[in-house]
Order: sequence, then C-alpha cells, then structure tokens
Amino acid sequence: MLTLLWPWMLVLLPVPWIYRRAREPAPDQTPALRTAVFGQSLDTDSNVLATKHWLRLVLLIAAWLSLILAAARPTWIGDPVTLPTSGRDLMMAVDISRSMEQEDMLLGNSRVPRIEAVKNVVSEFVQRRGGDRLGLILFGSKPYLQTPLTFDRATMNQQLQEAQTGFAGPQTAIGDAIGLAVKRLKERPRDHRVLILLTDGANTAGEVPPLEAAQLAARENIKIYTIGMGADFMIVRDLLFNRRINPSADLDEKTLQAIADQTGGRYFRAHDPQELSAIYRQLDLLEPVEQEAETLRPSKSLFHWPLTLALAATLLLPLLNWRNS
Repeated sequence: MLTLLWPWMLVLLPVPWIYRRAREPAPDQTPALRTAVFGQSLDTDSNVLATKHWLRLVLLIAAWLSLILAAARPTWIGDPVTLPTSGRDLMMAVDISRSMEQEDMLLGNSRVPRIEAVKNVVSEFVQRRGGDRLGLILFGSKPYLQTPLTFDRATMNQQLQEAQTGFAGPQTAIGDAIGLAVKRLKERPRDHRVLILLTDGANTAGEVPPLEAAQLAARENIKIYTIGMGADFMIVRDLLFNRRINPSADLDEKTLQAIADQTGGRYFRAHDPQELSAIYRQLDLLEPVEQEAETLRPSKSLFHWPLTLALAATLLLPLLNWRNS
C-alpha cells in the first residue's frame, strides 16, 4: 500500500499559481498576447521560442510537483508480518570472571578453558530456542547487558562468542547479575520470565547479596535455573611429581541451590562439556507459554524517486536557456 507520511505538505502545491495571480502584470503587456510562465511573457512571433517557453513551463511544473511529493514522504507499506507468538523471555547470565579461564574442560581430545566449553554448548542451545526472546548478561565484578531480549539469535550468539574473560572484572557478582536480569525481565509478561545463570565460583563482589536478589526475582515471578561449572578434580604437574587438586573448590553450590529453590527453578552441576550439554537439553523442555501476538508492517521510503525527478527537471532548465541564446 502506497501512503504519504506527511500529506499536509500537499497544501503547498498551489503556491506558484497563487503567486502568479497576486502579481500585478507589467504595463506594456496585453492579455491577448500574454501567456504566463511564472510571470514571463512569450514572443508570439517566434514559434520556436514559444515552444521552448512551454517546455520550460512543463519542467517547472514537474519540478515543483515532484519536490512537494518528495516532501510528503511517499512510503510503501508492506503486508503485515506476524512475529513468533509462543515461547519465553529467557535471559542468560554467563560468568566471565578470571576463574573461567581454568582449563579443566575436556573438549574432544584437548583441555580447553571453561568459557570456551560454555560458548560451544550455549551456542547450540541458542540456535534451538526458536520462538523465544533471548537476552545475554555477562558478569564478573560487575554485570553488563550484552544483548537485550530479542528474537535475533544470530546476533546474540555472535556477541556470546566475542565475550572475553576479565572484561567485566576478575571477581564474581552473582547477586548484581540477578538484579540486572530482574530489571530487564520485569517489564515482560509475568508468566514468561526465566533466567539461566551459569557460574564457576561464589559471590565475591557486587552490592546485592545473591539470596536477596533471588527474593526480588521470586516476587517478580522470575524462575532462575542455576548451573555450577567446573571439574571436581584435575591432575597438575609439579617439579617432581603430579598432584590432584579440586579446581572447583570455590564453587558455592549451597547458594546456587538456594537461589533455584527460592524462585521455583532448579540447580544443575556440570563437571564437563557433556554434562553441560545435557543440562541445556533439559532446559529445552521448558514449556512454551502463549504470548500476545505481535505484527510488523515493513515499510520502504520512496521519496528519492520524485526528488530525483525534480532534480532532473531543474537540471534541464539551463539547457533550454543555453539553446535559446
């Protein structure tokens, strides 16, 4: 459908005619010999000159009409496009503190940092969540909204892949990350709100205690699924012998379990990428809830076409004057 966004600009169309009617004619002109072209007279003894004057009149009129039409902003409005009408508002909070650099994840035949295993698994999860609005929070010492809630899974996945450990600080602000998620989700329908929080440590930074933030989330009807990341043991080589250590000694499972219980969610423990992948497959079983349908009407501005015509007509006017000389 073709429409004008500023149709009131059309009231300017008769301005040249009004100007011509209001202007007093020159004393030596007679009505019989006068042909108006914005106040100009034609020499009736010269057919060639008269033709050029009429062409000038046509060009002026075409330029004026095209200019006014362009100013009225002609726009083509396409057919309505219905956006996905089911799914959840699902925010993911991913820990990118320095501890996520720990290389205790076996991916293929090599050990990789925890953050790389998370990117690999979460990327597949994001691609499977068609119909959900997804958002991404990255947190360390402070939380940052990396991707607002969106249906654009490709952009979110790209921003996840670009995440680097330490960019948000070396520590872990679990409570602040939950608080930021609550702030972004509380504007959405109350029965659609889900937060998946992944961390490998304990709350060591931030202003809001995790359980206090969980209480706020529960009041806003936000369900939180928490994931504890990290292996239970790994072998490290010393100068003389190997020794066994627990790289997840700092993981606060008790608090993560309490956060999930308080909000009606569930706590998961991922010791390796395979378990992490299985956890996200379980999260795929979240039942979609109907949302209010949203429609979008794509539009395309067409003002450049009449504007180009006006410019072309204006450029032809000097050509007529040159041929007349």
